[in-house]
Amino acid sequence: MIVETFVVSLFATNCYLVGCPETKKAALIDPGDEAALLLAAAERLGLTLEVILLTHGHIDHVGAVAEVLERTSCKVCAHRDEVEVLRTLGLQARLFGLSLPDDVKVDVWLSEGDEVRLGSLAFRVLHTPGHTPGSICFYHDGVVFSGDTLFRESVGRTDLPGGSHRSLLASIRSKLLALPDEVQVYPGHGEPTTIGDERRLNPFL
Repeated sequence: MIVETFVVSLFATNCYLVGCPETKKAALIDPGDEAALLLAAAERLGLTLEVILLTHGHIDHVGAVAEVLERTSCKVCAHRDEVEVLRTLGLQARLFGLSLPDDVKVDVWLSEGDEVRLGSLAFRVLHTPGHTPGSICFYHDGVVFSGDTLFRESVGRTDLPGGSHRSLLASIRSKLLALPDEVQVYPGHGEPTTIGDERRLNPFL
């Protein structure tokens, strides 16, 4: 699997360009900003963007969706419980003093256990509510993209509307810590880690 990481926006959000090495079909996970940079990277690597995967609907993870869609025919995928969060993008922008974003229109509503196929790759959807009601992680073959659910030696904040610390910890323990220790974790912010390291070192767990 091809994985390129881009740290974008004022929030230092990790956006991931993920591609199938056989078919060159690709996805953007959480394009929070700097659409031109992301599109240029896909072109440089010879990848064809087919889908945008959203771990959740906060503005720092979806800010470049509209601009990417202007230049591609990507389908946008998010969890069905994230509808209300996506409806508050204008409020989120005002809260942080940002310009109002375009609405994010979701083409495919996902649920726990669904698979998103990308060439020879298949990403399994893990519903991990807590940071937001519809937060999800994407798992494939020893790699999990955890959004703002799990970070290196930390966990996602739960003080924003729809957040629940109890639900967040339950999600991590039942869905992410159920994965093998060697699974690589690509979080929404900060450095990558592994499930084993978080099992041993994460003070919140």
